[in-house]
Amino acid sequence: MKGFNIFLIVFLLLWSCKEQNSQVKTTVNEVEEEVAQVFGSAFETTEIQSQADMAEAITQLKESDSLSTTFSAEVTEVCQMKGCWMKVSLNGDEEVHVTFKDYGFFVPKDIAGRKVVIHGKAFKEQMSVEDQKHYAKDGGATEEEIDQITSDKTSYRFIADGVRLAN
Repeated sequence: MKGFNIFLIVFLLLWSCKEQNSQVKTTVNEVEEEVAQVFGSAFETTEIQSQADMAEAITQLKESDSLSTTFSAEVTEVCQMKGCWMKVSLNGDEEVHVTFKDYGFFVPKDIAGRKVVIHGKAFKEQMSVEDQKHYAKDGGATEEEIDQITSDKTSYRFIADGVRLAN
């Protein structure tokens, strides 16, 4: 009987350690998953502009203005070389070209179609032919499409210091 009691105590101790270990693994995995969803600097998401609000705000900017903001949008295109830029749709008509502050982080190359929340500075600028061709090449455009770029164009830009992927 004494041997059975010792066996029972050892069994219960091992079983209780197993339960705690699995709980720790779950918690660590949840934290890693949450961290993996934020690229660049973490930021508060208390005041997020919608795509429509951002479209209205950015189209009213002059070329010398900038706007610090946080907004949500859908990713339409990502640099297929490194994930070093992305384009997001504002209202179906307007797109914003997003780069990352100080080239300090990248996003996954397969997030086209996903919703993101972006924090940083928006502005309007004239994009040179050279830059347009560079981004077109990174985006996977054909040589024929790249050759059709012949003039500067006004573009909406955003320098993000943080990007959060929506689930």
